[in-house]
Amino acid sequence: MSAYRRWFVPGGTYFFTVVTYQRYPFFKDQTARDLLRNAWIETNKILPYKNIASVLLYDHFHCLWALPDGDLNFSERIKSIKDTFTSNWLAGGGHEVLPSKSQRERGNRGIWQRRFWEHTIQDESDLEKHFDYIHYNPVKHNYTDRPADWPHSTFHRYVESGHYNIDWGSTPPVHIKDLNFE
Repeated sequence: MSAYRRWFVPGGTYFFTVVTYQRYPFFKDQTARDLLRNAWIETNKILPYKNIASVLLYDHFHCLWALPDGDLNFSERIKSIKDTFTSNWLAGGGHEVLPSKSQRERGNRGIWQRRFWEHTIQDESDLEKHFDYIHYNPVKHNYTDRPADWPHSTFHRYVESGHYNIDWGSTPPVHIKDLNFE
């Protein structure tokens, strides 16, 4: 049995990576993207959080969330998003990857990996590294040559606000090379 531990900080800011089962590219499908967006919105109504940054690729997503003061329950939020998406996707005729026998025995479906990666943001420098990592991710995975060309990201919001130049990320940001969450 592994000693799997998470670091819970009430009102903290967290980076997450959530991956589909066997990295199946569910999110190439517009319906899947819409259902995931709706799952985020519904979860945020019940369990509020501030989405600072996010990117959706075909088989995973990354996000940076700030939780409300005193709140440390990020796991319930991720679970809600995954469960809501899975229910709506399957109810609408979406398919799943055949889960292993042990996964089926545990009641898991063939949509998401069981666990997710989480990192508690330590300071402003750590925040900026993860923020840039999220926005550079479509380039890292060779989906596009620059973040501005990937539509499923908060990058565009930050270009409009002046945080990024439209050509940011055309070359790899040096300070994110030590980060790897895939």
